Amino acid sequence: MNTAKLIRDKRDGLELTDDQLDELVQGFTSGEVPDYQMSAFAMAVFFQGMTAAETTALTKAMINSGETLQWSGAKPSVDKHSTGGIGDKTSIALAPLLACCDVEVPMISGRGLGTTGGTLDKLESIEGYRTEISSDEFRSIINLSACSIASATASIAPADRKLYALRDVTGTVESIPLITASILSKKIAEGIDCLVLDVKWGSGAFMKTLQRARELAKSLVSVGSQLGVKVEAVITDMNQPLGRMIGNAVEIDECVDLLKGEAPADLTELTLHLAGRVLVMSQRCGSMEEALRLLNSRIDSGEALAKLREMVAGHGGDLDQPRKRGFETVVKATDNGYVSRISTDRLGLAMIEMGGGRKTMEDKIDPSSGIEFLVSIGDQVKDGDVLARVFCDGNAKNYAVELIRAAVAIGDQPVPCPALIVETI
Repeated sequence: MNTAKLIRDKRDGLELTDDQLDELVQGFTSGEVPDYQMSAFAMAVFFQGMTAAETTALTKAMINSGETLQWSGAKPSVDKHSTGGIGDKTSIALAPLLACCDVEVPMISGRGLGTTGGTLDKLESIEGYRTEISSDEFRSIINLSACSIASATASIAPADRKLYALRDVTGTVESIPLITASILSKKIAEGIDCLVLDVKWGSGAFMKTLQRARELAKSLVSVGSQLGVKVEAVITDMNQPLGRMIGNAVEIDECVDLLKGEAPADLTELTLHLAGRVLVMSQRCGSMEEALRLLNSRIDSGEALAKLREMVAGHGGDLDQPRKRGFETVVKATDNGYVSRISTDRLGLAMIEMGGGRKTMEDKIDPSSGIEFLVSIGDQVKDGDVLARVFCDGNAKNYAVELIRAAVAIGDQPVPCPALIVETI
């Protein structure tokens, strides 16, 4: 294989064939193509982009670099993926909720890096929960409970695991074709029939503009559909936190509240909307109205919370074991007015400083640190009102408090609260 010529062709804007991309990915997975050449390829894609056909071929090659899971077909196999945001915890409640509705949810998730938290880190704040399990154990938990949330094994899309590490150090993470191939290779390798995508935009999201979020959503839907999976993307607002809790243990607590019917309205709305779209796509329900009635009935009956408890037990965890929170500090407003803007990324930075997030993948997580954020855009506040509660035992508490206070802009005039769900693609 003449990898150097392939890279030059991509750099010069020439379209690569399916065979070329497959050979490149297989060579990279086996070690025949060295990291420096794959880094050069990623840079060429970052600057030149890819056609829809190229992106589809790259994704397919990355799927084929490893194992593809197979299921019985007795029930639809479904999943949900989010591009990440502050307080974004919907997967943890959504998986067991859907599993109560006659579908299977084999969910492979990731860890947090940067300001957005990772589902696996949150789950590991549950006493005993194991995210690193074999494919056989993953299948066993699905067969027993109809849902499992775990990390990808080394055999699931290994090309993505290797390529992501290179993208991180070469500054090519933001390439939409590479994001598309990364997300879909892992998700389609799960063997799913339907996938709903939560593509976030705003100050606390990976995509800072609505236009870039739309570009990514369209790419994901197009490529996923080409590869035989029913895919919808819901674009949602991340200019303020989702729910009240930000962190690891505290977000698990809020998911339990959701399945008790006691969570904040925005978190409940989005979780039910995403789950509802899955039930309609999988033809489990004929309309969103029917889907929402079914989902609410599973919450009201206690089935969804029991299913979460069952899934956690399957991973070796105990959902009912109390989760520690750090020492509480209150953050108060120092002005009168209306919350006009929230720099949500600063809340993520505060979590990193408190040990609830990572600066590098090797950093250890402190699951007890967290934030309870109590205001939304448009709220009226007075001097002395509580904006947030911070849970932190470490020395970073004071710096985190200042970041949180600086994240909240207070103006003189009322402003509307932005719509949470923007559009569906």
